[in-house]
Amino acid sequence: MLVPIKHWRAETGLNAVFICGSEAALGLQMTCDTAPSVTKGVETTSRLGMTTAFYPGSFDPMTNGHLDVLVQALNVASQVIVGIGIHPGKKPLFSFEERAELIRRSLAEAVPPKAGDISVVAFDNLVVDAARAQGATLLVRGLRDGTDLDYEMQMAGMNRQMAPDIQTLFLPAGTASRPITATLVRQIASMGGDVSAFVPSAVLEALTGKLKDAASAKS
Repeated sequence: MLVPIKHWRAETGLNAVFICGSEAALGLQMTCDTAPSVTKGVETTSRLGMTTAFYPGSFDPMTNGHLDVLVQALNVASQVIVGIGIHPGKKPLFSFEERAELIRRSLAEAVPPKAGDISVVAFDNLVVDAARAQGATLLVRGLRDGTDLDYEMQMAGMNRQMAPDIQTLFLPAGTASRPITATLVRQIASMGGDVSAFVPSAVLEALTGKLKDAASAKS
């Protein structure tokens, strides 16, 4: 039985290019064609790879979990805008400039050919507004476990109501990075623990230096 692509578009909110280019079409006989499709008056190409994705977070610091999700996002979209959230009431360990540089260095060390496919920006407004301002149509969210899923599903539903033109993309964390959080990394490092298994080498170097400077300032 053939499943008309317009039915899938209506049910999922995705355009034909996304559906036919993804695993959603596996095991199903779908009436997909290779011609460009038009969604909301905008002509799209025949692959999802031309999409710009927005990946928001605090990244204080960048962890292997963040890097895992970023690399996955770059396998889906041709460009990823990493959005660093700025919260006036919070004092981060690393400044925006430091975090942006660590994100760039971490990706360049892990996947050199992809280093030029990201941009890093700051934002202090709604995530969907920040994503739209950057021309992104995908909102990337990493999932570590069921608790993350419950929370992110609520957020995805609210974001879709506010910005139906932006599709949330959930990316699962790899087994090794599932327990990692930036908060735990900061706490472990501040008490002298070894966090080399949890962060990229560039971040480890910067984190070690930051904590040594803080210790020297106190003495």
